[in-house]
Amino acid sequence: MKSGTHPPYHPVVFRDRAAGYAFLTRSTATSDQTIEWEDGNTYPVVDVETSSASHPFYTGTKRVIDTAGRVERFERRYGRRGGSEGGGR
Repeated sequence: MKSGTHPPYHPVVFRDRAAGYAFLTRSTATSDQTIEWEDGNTYPVVDVETSSASHPFYTGTKRVIDTAGRVERFERRYGRRGGSEGGGR
């Protein structure tokens, strides 16, 4: 492989501030901020909005979606369909 074509791959801490969760992994991501990790070493830290600790799919929490409001808005915009008009569905 050619040298100098790939970005540096190094240990980085990704921190989910919403969940208070952080994990150490290797990445090409960089940051000016650093954090002292549990092993006593200092690593660059990248703040993320969502991780497995806060994502609804992994946590099992559900988000409330206003489906009734969407249906009402659709009916106001396009009118209400009749039950037996036309053929087919």
